[in-house]
Amino acid sequence: MIKSMTGFGRCEHQLETRKFTVEMKGVNHRYLDVNIRMPKKLNFFETSIRSLLKTYASRGKVDIFITYEDTSESQVSLKYNAALAGEYVRYFKQMEEEFQIRNDLCASVLARCPEVLTMEEQCEDEEELWKGLKEALVGAFSQFVETRTAEGMHLKTDILEKLSGMEQLVGQIEAHSPEIVSAYRAKLEEKVKELLGDTQMEEGRIAAEVILFADKICTDEEIVRLKSHITHMRDTLEEKEGIGRKLDFIAQEMNREANTILSKANDLEISNYAIGLKTEIEKIREQIQNIE
Repeated sequence: MIKSMTGFGRCEHQLETRKFTVEMKGVNHRYLDVNIRMPKKLNFFETSIRSLLKTYASRGKVDIFITYEDTSESQVSLKYNAALAGEYVRYFKQMEEEFQIRNDLCASVLARCPEVLTMEEQCEDEEELWKGLKEALVGAFSQFVETRTAEGMHLKTDILEKLSGMEQLVGQIEAHSPEIVSAYRAKLEEKVKELLGDTQMEEGRIAAEVILFADKICTDEEIVRLKSHITHMRDTLEEKEGIGRKLDFIAQEMNREANTILSKANDLEISNYAIGLKTEIEKIREQIQNIE
């Protein structure tokens, strides 16, 4: 299924006292460029997150925002450093003796000394943490793919319409080309008659001149290749995924053929058709830039 590189996904997952929220958005990019913003506690899972994303997306600039809440009462604990407290008591007594000052040390005063009592986060079960985070990620990634697929179908419809318009222009060029040669022959005969009067010019020389002109403006090869590229692009649009680069290459080839037709054009009508072709191809290329 054809997918756009533009998409959005969001999922919240509650696991007992833990809540994970994942939001993500994507835009077009030549490669897969991932930027993840998450709490420091979850940094350990960055490689796993990137690996999981690769099963859902192959191209695009993707921003992922992760938030984590833990409402359990046991998420932090108080730690008492007895050895350090003993050091404080010993030095307080030393200062009392050296400076002959009163030592009014008590437990509450000692507890306020740096590092005697510290708050420490409890160690999390990494397996359980990843289980909850993964559920939120999969939910967001799945929604992300859905929005990309829906946008991809719109792009496909638009490109197919433009390909049909290109086919009409190619058909008009193909139909009008013989008329140019006939008009050139008639104009050449009229010019010869005007210059030579009653003097007859060999039919073979006129025919040779017409053949040279026809060969110069002939676009048969370009028309055949353009038709082939249009068919190829239609077939490629039916492929499952990862077709963006392939479509871009086909569009480049189309543009090359349209440029050749325009350079050979010796007729205003053909020039207008060729310009129309280039305009449609450019519109297609703009749409293709958003396809994964």
